Amino acid sequence: MIKFALIKERKTPPDRRVVFSPNKLKEIVQKFPEASFKIESSDIRIFKDSEYEEAGFIVSQDITDCDVLLGVKEVPIANLLPNKKYFFFSHTIKKQPYNRDLLKAILKDNIELLDHEVIVKENGHRLIGFGRYAGLVGAYNCFRALGIRDQLYNLPKVEVLPDLKSVLKELDKIKVPNLKILLTGSGKVAHGAKEILDHLQIKQVPVSEYLENEFLEPVYCLIDVRDYNIHNSGKNTTNRHFYKHPEEYRSNFMRFAAVSDVFIAGHFYGDGAPVFFTQEQANSPDFKIKLIADVSCDIGIPIASTIRPSTIADPIYGYDPKTGGEVDFRKEGAITVMAVDNLPCELPKDASEGFGEMFMKNVIPAFFNGDNDGILKRARMTKEGELTERFRYLQDYVDGK
Repeated sequence: MIKFALIKERKTPPDRRVVFSPNKLKEIVQKFPEASFKIESSDIRIFKDSEYEEAGFIVSQDITDCDVLLGVKEVPIANLLPNKKYFFFSHTIKKQPYNRDLLKAILKDNIELLDHEVIVKENGHRLIGFGRYAGLVGAYNCFRALGIRDQLYNLPKVEVLPDLKSVLKELDKIKVPNLKILLTGSGKVAHGAKEILDHLQIKQVPVSEYLENEFLEPVYCLIDVRDYNIHNSGKNTTNRHFYKHPEEYRSNFMRFAAVSDVFIAGHFYGDGAPVFFTQEQANSPDFKIKLIADVSCDIGIPIASTIRPSTIADPIYGYDPKTGGEVDFRKEGAITVMAVDNLPCELPKDASEGFGEMFMKNVIPAFFNGDNDGILKRARMTKEGELTERFRYLQDYVDGK
């Protein structure tokens, strides 16, 4: 028998998401009778303690008797239980400075950390995540910002709506003006944003048409890395080559910036890749983009206007390309920026249910089949007080070098 616990989310600002809904847990224990679940009591979770109790699960303040602890966001250092297995997004794999002490504490406490972000297939393709919901909410927030800035319509915040169905109903009430919208990415985030664009019945057009033509209706163009980056030799290459050798490329994004009104950033940005645009380029007369919904939200590097993350409470700010600083988003010449870095929190019920479905399908079986696909092995960052081989590159980060 393996004892799992759903842990209380303690990070600030509060996160209402959870790995499994009560119904999904019922399904799991039917499929895997060797699994038992305990719920750490929480007053902020999207599903109430009473809903788990009604589904037949024990809710308690004490989960010290459990082996595997399942959470969403980082666990505060003071709340880590030594000698346990933990699943959560640690936000350490890119050597994020603000979580260095957390990884050090995990190693010191002999915790086995398995990070949701690196639950991947052998080819590196991610198996679980909240990306779709980030894309859905990010694209909705983009149109909400447009409505507010241009006084076109008033969309409510996603966080006050009960579910995705309600979000789509709100979008049915608006008319999108004649705009050219650029969407980057090829993963779950971009496809989530695409769902919103398609729901709004905005026409998708190919790159050549988008770059060359004007339209009498709103249109969007979905582009991937080789559309907005070019090899230094000018040769035609593959996506795989770009991911392996990003330093051999330069940005070709300005050809899109010159004809786009709105940019929804749904790509993954890897270290060493060319930046999309600089402050100097944003300040040039050729730069036409006036609204950027940066769902990817990499601060300050690839997209010059993303100078800070925004919040669910205050999601929109303005970027002044002349100074590189923040201004009111309604100011003449400002670029309107939406850069909320925890978008799926706005749709906690749908996001939790979608995440739980993926986790049940891709991760839970690995505990009972000897991990025959290597799912747990690839996601395991620490073991017996040390970084595992796949994550040894983090040693200098842990050591503060």
